[in-house]
Amino acid sequence: MTAARTAEPPPPAPDRGEGARGTVPSTGLPREYLHSALVDKLGLAVVTREFPPHTVLRIEELEARYGVSRSVIREVIRVLSSLGLLASRRRLGTVVQPATAWNLYDPHVIRWRLASGDRIDQLRSLSELRSAIEPQAAKLAAQRASFAEASELVSLSAQLWATGHDSDIAEFLKLDVLFHAKLLDASGNEMFAQLNSLVTEVLKGRSDHGLMPNSPNHQAMEFHVDVANAIQRRDGDAAQAAMTRIVEQSMDEMGVIWNVAHPEPGGPDRAP
Repeated sequence: MTAARTAEPPPPAPDRGEGARGTVPSTGLPREYLHSALVDKLGLAVVTREFPPHTVLRIEELEARYGVSRSVIREVIRVLSSLGLLASRRRLGTVVQPATAWNLYDPHVIRWRLASGDRIDQLRSLSELRSAIEPQAAKLAAQRASFAEASELVSLSAQLWATGHDSDIAEFLKLDVLFHAKLLDASGNEMFAQLNSLVTEVLKGRSDHGLMPNSPNHQAMEFHVDVANAIQRRDGDAAQAAMTRIVEQSMDEMGVIWNVAHPEPGGPDRAP
């Protein structure tokens, strides 16, 4: 289930309000910035269906649209092709691929999907993946974690508790991301460990797109403490149950917040 990453795109460029259609500002900027900015813009344009599946992209048209050189366009096409968003076809050129061809585990693809109108479906899919992986990872961590790893999880859960009560959302998110990454590492399963970027995108995506409460849920903080303490006690079943509660609560929370912001016309709210 790990993501095959044949070419790693740079981090997406900051959003300067231009959207996927905007040109990439090029005057005086380093080539690396142009490459990064265009990977982000063109990737987002594909994921949001500004360029629908099976659209043929012409290099000269992309040059004019984004205001960058042909060599930068070609580099970006190569990167997006490695992610499955584009493909070269004989006698056609570069063709936009349907979502079934994308590398859905790549953090960049996840981020673009979270920026699209389908973000709640993406968050739901990621949360369902978490529910399949993280409880089992917690159970394995109770069996395999070193004393140092177990102690670190206990310490992180205590810090989460403190920052949550202080309503320090930024620090809480940072610690939450670290807690879940350390948990996956402590499972002793290297394939679980490589899924930490997916969990990170779920946690950050909730915050970035307004699907987090204004202050951390106290019950959620207790569940993190329960997971860490169960791992330290070597109680796999308790660790698995507590992690299941964390994931289920996260999904329920997102559904409630989403439905408040996007009520269904003419009917009762339903959690996605």
